[in-house]
Amino acid sequence: MENLLQYTMPRIGDQAPDFDAITTIGKLKFSDYNNGSWIILFSHPADFTPVCTTEMTGFALEKDFFAKHNCKLIGLSIDSIHAHIAWVNAVQEKTGVLFEFPIIADIDMKVAQLYGMLQPGESETAAVRAVFIIDPIGKVRLIMYYPLNVGRNMEEIKRTLIALQTSDEYSVAIPLNWQPGDKVIVPPPKTLDALAERKASNLEMVDWYLAKKSI
Repeated sequence: MENLLQYTMPRIGDQAPDFDAITTIGKLKFSDYNNGSWIILFSHPADFTPVCTTEMTGFALEKDFFAKHNCKLIGLSIDSIHAHIAWVNAVQEKTGVLFEFPIIADIDMKVAQLYGMLQPGESETAAVRAVFIIDPIGKVRLIMYYPLNVGRNMEEIKRTLIALQTSDEYSVAIPLNWQPGDKVIVPPPKTLDALAERKASNLEMVDWYLAKKSI
């Protein structure tokens, strides 16, 4: 498995591996599901576990936010489709929250191996808490990994999605602790003429290579 992961685990900038899967909304081909949207593909260790329940509920409660930002969700764990359906039903009955996004039944670990979600030092049979943000052309743009016993930060996932979309739209970089509405970083000049133009601009200049602006 170690050699397989070495060659197939996607990295930032790679095309996201395509796959077919059984999910809670039926059979799904990942490239068809992507189809011009941003995607957040995330794994959880197991159904009917406490931390995973809080995380999945968190994603479900943010469905309007993700829809507004042209982003689809897709979850995964190494459980059967029957376990997924029973868990979704139980959570809805107990809390009123419905997991409407697809959850992959990865009982053969095919997708988990494809995306490096199985990390033997943590567990050989449960996926770690991985997050892949994939853009509308199917490129991996951000990867986060959390251990089995630490839940993810939903606000950071939302922040990084907006940061990536902002960077793409305005061709800018995003500084430390940036929040939507904060100033962004303008790429540094690459010629003396561009440097002179920058010095004459109304950008917030920290130094010639570090300038910020509002958008």
